[in-house]
Amino acid sequence: MKRRDLLAGIAGAAMLGPLAAKAQQPGKIYRIAIAEPSGAIDRWNEAEGSPPFWREFFEELRRRGLVERRNLIVERYSGEGRSDRFAELAHTVIAANPDVIFCGTLRLAAAFKAATATIPIVAEVADPVAFGLVSSLAHPGGNLTGVVEDGGLEFYAKHLELLREMVPGASRIAYLKPRAVWDSPILLAPVKEAAKQAEVTLIPAVLEAPIREAEYRRVFALLAQGGAEAVIVGSSVENSASGRLIVELAAQTRLPAIYPGRRYAVQGGLMAYGSDLIELYRRAAADIAAILNGANPGDIPFYRASRFELVINLETARALGLTVTQLLLAQADEVIE
Repeated sequence: MKRRDLLAGIAGAAMLGPLAAKAQQPGKIYRIAIAEPSGAIDRWNEAEGSPPFWREFFEELRRRGLVERRNLIVERYSGEGRSDRFAELAHTVIAANPDVIFCGTLRLAAAFKAATATIPIVAEVADPVAFGLVSSLAHPGGNLTGVVEDGGLEFYAKHLELLREMVPGASRIAYLKPRAVWDSPILLAPVKEAAKQAEVTLIPAVLEAPIREAEYRRVFALLAQGGAEAVIVGSSVENSASGRLIVELAAQTRLPAIYPGRRYAVQGGLMAYGSDLIELYRRAAADIAAILNGANPGDIPFYRASRFELVINLETARALGLTVTQLLLAQADEVIE
């Protein structure tokens, strides 16, 4: 893959909004870089049709006096789902010297943290303390702050609870994640503990590098043959980039699956349970505005997700011959007919 295919940017300039006089320096142009592990950069904006969490992100910046194409330049970079290129991506972004970097996932945040100790970084990540990126959520120190999407043990326990309500009696549940997760005691600990407490056998659905379509097909074929009764699709760069394929393979193998975010259910996945990205992206935008207004990122506490949403796809449930109980329907934030 050529560099220009991996890294892409869109920039614009801007003018102060009605509340900007108190929040930002009049006449100053600010530059932020948005770096995501995958995804289409042309949808990272507040235009109609863009994902709601991105619209909220830019609307929150606007509320705080930062408006793209007026007093704000936004440079956008996508890693195209290639975690092996994150270090290169980080160096490319840092060479452009933005005022603040906003990025998603632990691996990408770690790449930026390793590459710069001076440019402020706001990250949307799983537990940054467990992985040594910061010393504490309350007092992160250094140049990194942001929002924590992972609810820990309770989060994984909820995935198992929801799956077993959808598939009564399920006791052999697979967990779809890359080899790096299965080899990490830190990453795997909350999932294993949740399975132990639920008295569930956690079946390794290990994705080996290079993680491409053929690897997903291999793993799902093994799960279908090996007696897995359901699947938890973990949050990862690779799974996010291959969402439609995973949903397709789960349908083909008739494996009920729960996913880490709403978009999987919209694409046909059985159900999704994950943090409310609108809440998290609003918080991240507030952090960026505070840093541009002079705050030290190391003094801004990480915000841990407090709201989670359950989305159920009834059409997929019917196709799998599953009955969606009233208990599940009562818990659902959204039901897709």
